[in-house]
Amino acid sequence: MSTRILRAADRTPVPWKNGGGLTREVAAAPAPAGGDGFDWRVSLADVTADGPFSLFPGIDRTLTVVEGAGMGLVVGGEHHIVDEPLWPHDFPGDRPTDGFLLSGPVVNLNVMYRRGRTRAETAVVCGTVRLMAPPGGAVLALSLDDGAVLDGTDIRLDRYDAVLAEGGSPGVLRTMGHAVVITFSDV
Repeated sequence: MSTRILRAADRTPVPWKNGGGLTREVAAAPAPAGGDGFDWRVSLADVTADGPFSLFPGIDRTLTVVEGAGMGLVVGGEHHIVDEPLWPHDFPGDRPTDGFLLSGPVVNLNVMYRRGRTRAETAVVCGTVRLMAPPGGAVLALSLDDGAVLDGTDIRLDRYDAVLAEGGSPGVLRTMGHAVVITFSDV
């Protein structure tokens, strides 16, 4: 089993694929992914203005608003309101998508995964959860608040810090608020 702690302070903001904003990559596989060659990718994006999303052919996406009032999305002509805090919203990344801020800037957690090759399940948890990577897969937990800890260790996760495990369980995560847990498995 391999476990890595991914600190928010170590992430460098980079421009979106379409140049419309900035994102901070939390993790990707295969690592380093570089460009669009990933099987899965998790990132945090600061959205400060309305505009188009980047297109990612063959990619499915899950967007979770982790800060702010939410967004309206128009995905392939269909209108979706993403205004429920911490509620994962799935949509295809290869359909033209425009985002509209409902009331000021937001921070989105983006989970992207290659259709037909990888499956991703995203859940927002509060309290205690056992992290378990499926055989051949991975589990990533991103703390949304300061003070999460992995039981039996001195590892503390503050806001936007993450733990990534492959090939087993890094243990029980105890949050002082919320965390997003993403489980990746092969299709």
